[in-house]
This record gives sequence, C-alpha cells and structure tokens, in this order.
Amino acid sequence: MVLEDTKLSEAKRWVMVAPNGAKECSLLLAKASNEEQEKSIGNQAGGRVSFFLHTDDFWRDYEKLKTRGINIIRPASEMDYGTVAVFEDLYGNKWDLIQPNETNKGIIV
Repeated sequence: MVLEDTKLSEAKRWVMVAPNGAKECSLLLAKASNEEQEKSIGNQAGGRVSFFLHTDDFWRDYEKLKTRGINIIRPASEMDYGTVAVFEDLYGNKWDLIQPNETNKGIIV
C-alpha cells in the first residue's frame, strides 16, 4: 500500500510503500534522474538478490505471486534457514521470499 506520494519537483517524487498491515517495513521508491542511474535499473545489486521479503505464510504468498504473473526465477525450496524462492520485480530486481524456520526467526538471511 502507498504510505506517501509527495511531488518534490517536476522531476522528483517521494513514494513510500509497505505491505498491508506492516508496521516495521517500508520502501522508498525513486525514479532514475539521469542516464547513469537509468543504466542501473534492475541491476543495482549486480545480478544478485537485493531485497528480502520475510513472510509468516510462505505458501500463501508464493501462490499469490504466481497467480499474479510474477516472474519466479528460482522456485520454492527448503533450505537450512527456511523456505525460500527468488522472484523478479517489474524492473528485474531480484527478491527472496523467505519464511525462516523456527530456529532462524529474526535472523536476516
């Protein structure tokens, strides 16, 4: 959900979004403002996962991503630290959807 959408100038907006019901998490979205920044769209982390989305119900959220046509680039798997899948956002940025197992709750993977 959009928490804030403020126009700062003709070329710049402050857009903050968060998952529904989130109290601790939000993202500030910024549009590339020059050619150098535009070259990095979708590759800010050099092809690695750059965002980690923790969930309390992996299979609910995984199925929701799939039904919405989100590009899953590494399907769900069970790892030592929990259940994880990798997906891409609209711009090619890679995200981990993670449900940590009980022993790893609170640990950033």
